[in-house]
Amino acid sequence: MSDITIYHNPACGTSRNVLAMIRNTGEEPQVIEYLKTPPDRPTLERLIAAMGITPRELLRKKGERYEALGLQSPTWTDAQIVEFMLQEPILIERPIVVTPLGTRLCRPSERVLDLLPRPQQGAFAKEDGEPVVDEKGMRVAKP
Repeated sequence: MSDITIYHNPACGTSRNVLAMIRNTGEEPQVIEYLKTPPDRPTLERLIAAMGITPRELLRKKGERYEALGLQSPTWTDAQIVEFMLQEPILIERPIVVTPLGTRLCRPSERVLDLLPRPQQGAFAKEDGEPVVDEKGMRVAKP
């Protein structure tokens, strides 16, 4: 069993890219499709604390639910935002990756490279063709 966990949404390109980069190290992570199996309150609060961010920073701002619920208002407390995410997991930004090296919201997807204990085993390009890792497993510098 891998000691890497990804809170994943297979409909999200960034999430798919992160999962593929994890697998490019030879690891098979524990994949939690958080829309099907949402985290409970203690887990969500633990993830937020481990990332060192606020609940608002984990709030997914794209999509109709964010707008419809008026979550852009600064009047919502952290506890209320957590409650919204528990009730409607689509409001949790993704992907979140947990490894022995830390916990991070991996947006952009390349952020996962800093969390992976094992190196990339070969070239990797995002779904859109953007190169991320070269054939030697080294990060490709952005122009």
